[in-house]
Amino acid sequence: MAEETTYASHDFEITARWDDFDRYGHVNNAVYIEYAQEARLAFSNTYFGGGELPVFVRHIEADYVRPILPDTLSIPVHTEVIKVGNTSFTTRQEIKDRHGNVCCVVTSVLVVVDSETASPRSISKQELGILTMTPAEDAE
Repeated sequence: MAEETTYASHDFEITARWDDFDRYGHVNNAVYIEYAQEARLAFSNTYFGGGELPVFVRHIEADYVRPILPDTLSIPVHTEVIKVGNTSFTTRQEIKDRHGNVCCVVTSVLVVVDSETASPRSISKQELGILTMTPAEDAE
């Protein structure tokens, strides 16, 4: 039986800003993408120390489940890596309201790039080890 891969995950709290809410009384749909980006940056800072993993967003998808209403002042975002390829990895993020209800699920494909050329590059063994929560010497 093959071992199941454990991927990196991260929890982050975002303080709701007054201008996050639109005239319909809930968080504007575009703001969820900003929340996802803030949480991905926090994920990168935690695991790669100061954003040392340069990535471009190749694809992003948001499934809106329910609105976040103005009674939510702190917005939890759970980020997890769900797939790792040769030059890219995929994250899934759950953005929740104050009651812990999932309000939006954001899935992003992130391509690792060379900082100098802005061209895609292979994920290193060390980076793979971090993304898959495996020691670098065990990462394939």
